[in-house]
Amino acid sequence: MPLAQPTGARHRTKQEFVYHTLRGGILRCDLKPNERLVIDELARKLDVSSIPVREALHVLQSEGLVINVPHVGATVAPVSRESIVDVFTVLEGLETVATRVVATLSDKSALDPLAVVVDTMDAALDAGDTAQWAGLNRRFHLTIAALPGLPLLQEMTERVLDRWDRVRRYYVKGVLDQRVRQAQREHRELLDAMRVGDLTALQGLVRQHNQGALAAYLAYLNGNGSDQS
Repeated sequence: MPLAQPTGARHRTKQEFVYHTLRGGILRCDLKPNERLVIDELARKLDVSSIPVREALHVLQSEGLVINVPHVGATVAPVSRESIVDVFTVLEGLETVATRVVATLSDKSALDPLAVVVDTMDAALDAGDTAQWAGLNRRFHLTIAALPGLPLLQEMTERVLDRWDRVRRYYVKGVLDQRVRQAQREHRELLDAMRVGDLTALQGLVRQHNQGALAAYLAYLNGNGSDQS
């Protein structure tokens, strides 16, 4: 059970330290779906008592990243079909709101940072670097969420993207490589629609982008006959 400890962060309490360490491990898939989280073992690895571990697991359970399995105990939540549908359904709603607000901004120069991200993503694809593209993909969606200046919208989008990153890492070879070019074309279309303020087109494009990603994951699951969770 590899556990990379957070670097460059100052944690006020041991519970906060354990929480961020475990959460990072789950989102990176270092801690695999359905992996048991034994409190005493984690406490020993992280050089803390069992109390902050137990507290951190309770918080992660409230976030849906840990589940309590009868007769087993705390376990990393599976990457299930339902969890994938949840990610893209919620993200579609959040991005419908965010892109609509951005499209109505009077100063379209606010979109310049987003255009830089899209150009860099194009360059990453031309270089065959899908790993870099995937990291920039997160930045693309976070930049859209930040532009309206609505902190709650930005926070919620970041949490959903955390879940998406976990799904992506778990299925990276099965889905990302097949969809990346289409997804990048859709990014360009989204940027163009926001620039011209075409709200009708934007709504359709946001839906197409998220539903297309969802369909790719579900098709992969169907083709492999299980959730791999």
